[in-house]
Amino acid sequence: MDTMTEPETEAFRAEVRAFLEASLTPELREAAARAASVFIDPAVTLPWQAILHARGWAAPEWPAQFGGPGWNDLQRYVFAAECARAGAPGLAPMGLKMVAPVIMHYGTSEQQAHYLPRILSGEDYWCQGFSEPGAGSDLASLQLKAVSDGSDYVLTGSKIWTTHAHFANRMFCLVRTSSEGKPQAGITFLLLDMASPGITVKPIRTLAGEHEFNQVFFDEVRVPQANRLGAENDGWSVAKHLLTFERGGRYAPALIERLSRLKLREGIDPVTRARLGHEAVSLRALQALEMKAMRGLGGSPALYASVLKVLGTEAAQRIDTLDCDIAGIDAWSMANGQTPADLATAVPRYLNDRAASIYAGSNEIQRDLISRQLLG
Repeated sequence: MDTMTEPETEAFRAEVRAFLEASLTPELREAAARAASVFIDPAVTLPWQAILHARGWAAPEWPAQFGGPGWNDLQRYVFAAECARAGAPGLAPMGLKMVAPVIMHYGTSEQQAHYLPRILSGEDYWCQGFSEPGAGSDLASLQLKAVSDGSDYVLTGSKIWTTHAHFANRMFCLVRTSSEGKPQAGITFLLLDMASPGITVKPIRTLAGEHEFNQVFFDEVRVPQANRLGAENDGWSVAKHLLTFERGGRYAPALIERLSRLKLREGIDPVTRARLGHEAVSLRALQALEMKAMRGLGGSPALYASVLKVLGTEAAQRIDTLDCDIAGIDAWSMANGQTPADLATAVPRYLNDRAASIYAGSNEIQRDLISRQLLG
């Protein structure tokens, strides 16, 4: 990790803090406070992304050559912490944090030149076509068929739990181009236009009553082979690269901020105070591990991604439980539009985050991956 002196770090922190104070409107802060998921309505996130893009800060992780700010790891961590502190809405991760890195790594120069500026500006809004009705944690069993026909693939089948597919104009998708050999060996990674004829999106409502997920049906949908990332039948390698970015990340800054706000609630009993203290210590340990991962010390990126995914999602679930316990019966008044955001989101966030330990590879599978890497 590139080093910065303490004065340089504090000067950067002050710059970020001043920008956020000047740029975050009350409406953006309120929308972020009432969000029960990392996937906030694009009516909120895209205007905020446009503000960040104008400053050159929409994609902190991107290298300068692709339009990012070229920050070092410490600057990225400070930026994440300050955004959490200011209550800024998170940006949709599918484009900026997931498909963009694989386009940088596997894409042709033409694909990079076409897609990356559109992701950065928000012109393209992405969804992820991985899970299927019969292929969730066992993703290699996916069956969405892609048959080569001239310069196109013709897709028939479906995807499920497709977050924000009803908003997206683009999808990155795993398809089956061969049934020979190991299941992983016949998968191909495609980029497709959601306006393509034959695509139907049907909503799935969550326990929290939100329309975040969908099932997407493909009826002989034609996708140009030029939209393939990587080689045919080598999509599993591309997907593993992408999942490193989906699973890993900076969980601690936002969770530490949430916990600090919970501590300010009135009427907290001593036992719950002790639980809050325990979580504070755990989050500082998670933060230290994230900093260690940024430095590349003691493990591979894939190992860190799995470890941080387990620790981060399960910490979020424990804090959700604390939030509901502290709010008590008031948390169930979430339907009242006048309810304060901290109470209105307690139960929806609790329900939404039940899936956090399942998506991006269930935490049970992550523990298997960790044990294989550490114990052989």
